[in-house]
Amino acid sequence: MTSTSVSVTGRTASPSTARVINDRLALHLLKDKGPLTAGQLKSLTGLSRPTIADLVERLRRTGLVAVVGEAGAERRGPNARVYGIVADSAHVAGVDVRTDSVAVCVADLLGRTLAEESLPVAPDTDPARTVTAAVALVAGAAERAGAARLHHIGIGVPGLIDPATGELNATSGLPSWHRELATALHGGLAAPVLLENEVNLAAVAEQRLGAVRDRDTFVLLWLGHGVGAAVVLDRVLRRGASGGTGEIGFLPVPGTSGLPSATGCDGGFHSLVSSAAVCELAQEHGLEAAAGDQAGRGDGTEGAGAAEAAIRAALGAGERGEPFLDALAARIAVGVAAICAVLDPGCAVLGGEVGRAGGEELARRVEERVARLSPLRTRVRAGVVGGGGVLRGAVLTALDATQNELFGAP
Repeated sequence: MTSTSVSVTGRTASPSTARVINDRLALHLLKDKGPLTAGQLKSLTGLSRPTIADLVERLRRTGLVAVVGEAGAERRGPNARVYGIVADSAHVAGVDVRTDSVAVCVADLLGRTLAEESLPVAPDTDPARTVTAAVALVAGAAERAGAARLHHIGIGVPGLIDPATGELNATSGLPSWHRELATALHGGLAAPVLLENEVNLAAVAEQRLGAVRDRDTFVLLWLGHGVGAAVVLDRVLRRGASGGTGEIGFLPVPGTSGLPSATGCDGGFHSLVSSAAVCELAQEHGLEAAAGDQAGRGDGTEGAGAAEAAIRAALGAGERGEPFLDALAARIAVGVAAICAVLDPGCAVLGGEVGRAGGEELARRVEERVARLSPLRTRVRAGVVGGGGVLRGAVLTALDATQNELFGAP
């Protein structure tokens, strides 16, 4: 049986190293393009037929690959076998942590959703009890998915993640159970935990599943109760020295009543486009009823829903809603133009409740105004992954880590 050596950084790899590289290549091809026959693997990899036969048998023994069928009704034998990834050979979980809820999704090795659950969290709930209930939620979802264990758990949280420690910044002002949950999940489920900012995870989902699958470089603006951004340059998510890349709520911009401070973003871009600011703008344009539909709860969460309602009402009002949409687009464009002047990403995605509600109509208006403010051509698109973007991004992050562990990093 022949073996194949490959060149690595100008040197010829040993047979054992070549096998590792070939196995990794085949596994990623089976994940992305499979199921495949041995002949298709030969064509895609350029490896010899004996090397492919050896490779396939080796991967079958690991339990990661199995025969899943035959190609062609009239073909029989080894050359007709179709090989695929064994999806239930590993499982991952994604967790979306909000101030008032926890949501979990369990998926198999190919990313297919097997179980999805959520847990409401009342403001006055004991933090320790919330952590215990959240761990039980994830464990229960894993059990219903048939997962004997979870290989990785991805968690999306609001706030900054310290790049040095991988932990949630203690000064973020979030409920204490947010910082305790990752440790509890790791200890309770014996799985590595990957903590990431929620807006960054939404950007991962948009790039892999949504509006920017064709882009290597872009920014995502999260426009909702809070305001933030995620920056992806050359397919790499950029976090910054302190994890604060994208904290555009603090961006000083014209049109505000003052300047932001180190402890508050009220004078920054946040004060122009947060859900509360959108509601005020809607009222100024005679959309009081729509903007007030969900007002008055007093817990800080009503703004996003009310802003969504105002934007949808404006879109449905025809010409009467256009002044409000134009004014909102002008505000958003100020922030987009500022980001583009520094990063030149070529594309900005409008996410969060405001971006989702405004859709392509709001995105078009923002793009037109950015073109007037900046010489740098920038496409503006509406996010499409919706409210589940953070959860999907958490699953994808956990899945990447698991596949890199089992397949080897590509």
